[in-house]
Amino acid sequence: MDPKKGILLESGTNELEIVEFGIGKNKFGINVIKVKEIINPVSIIQVPHAHKNVEGIIELRGEVLPVVDVANALGFPPSESPEQDKFIVAEFNKQKIVFHVHSVTQIHRISWGQIEKPSEMYQGPDSQIIGVIKLNGEMILLLDFEKIVVEINPETGINVQQVKKLGKRDRSNKRLVIAEDSPLLRKLLHDTLMEAGFQYIEFFENGHDALNYLESLVQSGKNIVEEVQLIITDIEMPQMDGHHLTKRIKENSSLSKIPVIIFSSLITDDLRHKGQMVGADAQVSKPEIAELVLLIDQMAL
Repeated sequence: MDPKKGILLESGTNELEIVEFGIGKNKFGINVIKVKEIINPVSIIQVPHAHKNVEGIIELRGEVLPVVDVANALGFPPSESPEQDKFIVAEFNKQKIVFHVHSVTQIHRISWGQIEKPSEMYQGPDSQIIGVIKLNGEMILLLDFEKIVVEINPETGINVQQVKKLGKRDRSNKRLVIAEDSPLLRKLLHDTLMEAGFQYIEFFENGHDALNYLESLVQSGKNIVEEVQLIITDIEMPQMDGHHLTKRIKENSSLSKIPVIIFSSLITDDLRHKGQMVGADAQVSKPEIAELVLLIDQMAL
């Protein structure tokens, strides 16, 4: 099953397609952009001393891919009907991974505005939920697949050592605005960019909050390019995604001069054109933090 067949989403509309899948009685979602294909389970080769959430490896069209047991990663019991299970073959952060789920039901087209950010009451630091979608009287939980993968292999995450390899750096007075919904990634970005010398950073949990902040600076009469020298945005965020945020910034004559860098796990050769269509000045794939720092040096006003 190819989930992308027939699906064409214009860039910057603040919409996305999600594949709905099941683990036990719960319904979850993954962005179609991340999904390469959905297949029936095939024989898995177990790997000695692998991470507890990795079932093993499979070969798919000549590629050796790890298989992640999503139920185990979420602390859920195994499938009651393994013959109905599915493998979701996904690609992000420049890597392909197979996610073993219990069922795949349908594809929904929704707005990021329909996705609520999780409440701190139930989203602890270890939560893998990045959004809650209320749809047809039910709730679909949007999973943070990047976090699931980073927990298995921390090397796939943002690494401060990459910045240290850039050598001794002077303190920078450049003022940065960052839109990133993941608490884990906000902390990693904060620590890494501080290490790189950037001391003035404003973080926002989604594009909507970031845009409100930028527009409030304009309305207050302040010189916007003195207040913000560069904007960094993720793509997948509740309320407003990074493509729509970039489009709104570039359409606003008071904000359009500020460079925008999209920093996302979804930057691939196939998807780079989406960022170009909305006017992004640069696009960097997570977790390439050193590349991001060099681009900030070059582009910040």
